[in-house]
Amino acid sequence: MLGFPESPAMIILKNVTLRRGTKVLLDKTSVTINPGEKVGLVGRNGAGKSTLFGLLNGSLHEDGGDYSIPAQWRMGQVAQDMPETAQSATDFVIDGDTPLLAARNEVAAAEASDDGMRMAEAYMALHDAGEHDAEARAQALILGLGFKVSELNNPVDSFSGGWRMRLQLARALMCPSDILLLDEPTNHLDLDAMVWLEAWLKRYPGTLIMISHDREFLDAITQVTLHIDNARLVRYGGNYSKFEDMRAEQMALQQATMAKQAEKIAHLQSFINRFKAKASKAKQAQSRVKALERMEKIAPVLADAEFSFEFQEPQNLPNPMLSMVDVAIGYPPPEDAPAGTPPTVIVRGINRSVMAGQRIGILGANGQGKSTLVKTIARDLGAISGEVTEGKGLNIGYFAQQELDVLRPQDTPLEHMTRMAREAIAAGRNVAGREQELRNFLGNFNFTGEMVKQAVGTMSGGEKARLVLCMLVWQRPNLLLLDEPTNHLDLATREALGVALNEFEGTVMLVSHDRALLRSVCDEFWLVSRGGVGPFDGDLDDYQRYLLDEARRVREEAAAQQKRAA
Repeated sequence: MLGFPESPAMIILKNVTLRRGTKVLLDKTSVTINPGEKVGLVGRNGAGKSTLFGLLNGSLHEDGGDYSIPAQWRMGQVAQDMPETAQSATDFVIDGDTPLLAARNEVAAAEASDDGMRMAEAYMALHDAGEHDAEARAQALILGLGFKVSELNNPVDSFSGGWRMRLQLARALMCPSDILLLDEPTNHLDLDAMVWLEAWLKRYPGTLIMISHDREFLDAITQVTLHIDNARLVRYGGNYSKFEDMRAEQMALQQATMAKQAEKIAHLQSFINRFKAKASKAKQAQSRVKALERMEKIAPVLADAEFSFEFQEPQNLPNPMLSMVDVAIGYPPPEDAPAGTPPTVIVRGINRSVMAGQRIGILGANGQGKSTLVKTIARDLGAISGEVTEGKGLNIGYFAQQELDVLRPQDTPLEHMTRMAREAIAAGRNVAGREQELRNFLGNFNFTGEMVKQAVGTMSGGEKARLVLCMLVWQRPNLLLLDEPTNHLDLATREALGVALNEFEGTVMLVSHDRALLRSVCDEFWLVSRGGVGPFDGDLDDYQRYLLDEARRVREEAAAQQKRAA
């Protein structure tokens, strides 16, 4: 790293070149980031976002040019390794506060030295490092990220991978820092934890640089957007939506790509006009109209995306699609449970019908039963009681939150498609199932050449998600059940999914923490809450307020519980 003579309190890249192997990711590019700025780092997958983070955190060095970051800045970032420790969740997060940890160690050393003056100074430093409220600060972070009060002192090892990564995030937030680097911080979060994190990051006083594929999250927090484009870093003043507007204007002016885009843009605009003509005046549908008008505005950017697809028209549309009468859902007892062990009921008394053409967003705080509801409708779980009646000819396309619930790690994309074709033909459906036809279909989803014969277990999260989408489209479903479909999708593919879902003629039921997708696709919401399912009459802004109120209620209950325990 080459310093600049005046050591300015800002990050400076001057004619920086960065390579990964033989590939040049940044080529003689320059940019400045000022103290306190909240920056969104965007660009296509593989453009070099994570590599740039490597330069910023010192794990990589520039291959050319000069890079400078203030030496006194303390850096916070989320450790990428999965923690393995029997430490309690609270203690694990407290240990993220490195100045506090150092102060505690100094107190221990001072006491061992029997030096009165050193002990006095050590205790003073310990107080200044925040020892008195460390536990409360750590537990506020843990609860904010969706853990229950009863889990605060559970061992880290007792949590699943996604929850352990939330603890790594809490630990990074616990550490005092001047610059915070966050790479996809919302990947393992539900919408309630995301709303809390958004509020926390808005208050963060330092410099924030964040990679995210969530438009609304970026819009709410960032005021600067850095775009990696053709090996250059281009700085835009404004959040992601402003960047997109400015880029769309630039692209429209360039004209060079307009011939390629004209057909896509015309198709998108005719769909938007069709939808606006028949949109209801409900509050949720109005949010959807606005989201679609935004698509119209940024049509050049959407048309330039390297990936787009559409759902085929369903072969039939039963109405109702399905109905649930006095249904209770949950999980059967474990196989090794004693005879007579009752099932675990999560939601009961469900009386809802799903009609042809409905577009339902399923909302609910973490752990309330959204995924359980979707799994029951998808036939992955049986209803514990009550009656689920399916319409004749119901054909469900299911995108599971964990892609490997519907994929086999050892099989290739071509083997997945061949198996589906065989099953469809055996069921009497007239489908295209020859190998070349299946290869062509996979090619539409960017699975070309040798990729069709690559084991799914070796693929990235984004590639697996793309394969599940490919399989969904091929099945020609009339009911789409999507449980967090955007977890591994980049911004361009999320936009492509939004357009495809809006053009889909069947019924959509969607669980997602991507508010832009929920706004653009859904015109009604169901709320899974406190053991029941009912309509949610507001829009997503109302829902965010509801989530913040719920989070406040949980925190107050936790504080009262701690007081009683004390």
